[in-house]
Amino acid sequence: MLALVFSCFVGAIAWFSPWLYIPPAHALTQIKLTNLDYHECPAELAAGAVTSGGNTRAAKCFIVTGKAENSTNKTVYDADIFGRVYDANNDPMIQNRTRLGSIPEIPPGVSDFEMRLSVPANQPLPLQLKQFKAAGFAAQIRK
Repeated sequence: MLALVFSCFVGAIAWFSPWLYIPPAHALTQIKLTNLDYHECPAELAAGAVTSGGNTRAAKCFIVTGKAENSTNKTVYDADIFGRVYDANNDPMIQNRTRLGSIPEIPPGVSDFEMRLSVPANQPLPLQLKQFKAAGFAAQIRK
């Protein structure tokens, strides 16, 4: 009887073992973004700038710069940049979207970053950059 129970137990383990393996997760690493500033794109980047989405409209092109603080001791890869951009009247410049760009690689410590941003040309300046942050991975996800 004991042999039958043991044999059923071993059989059950063999049957369910593929589902017991859980691959390692690549958890998101939060990156603090500070010292945010912006300037207009050079003419070669700004030429023909249009907004994304259903309606194509003329756009102004800006380069957003700042510091990315990776407080881990490992390089962070494929970090998505999230934030909100408002115009001079505190109206949102980019509706329904908080992912604004990405940083391919962030070494440990503080490093510079920049990203291109296109906003509708008819909204008044200056830009207000709020709630900017980034999140990336301990291993490369995108190739």
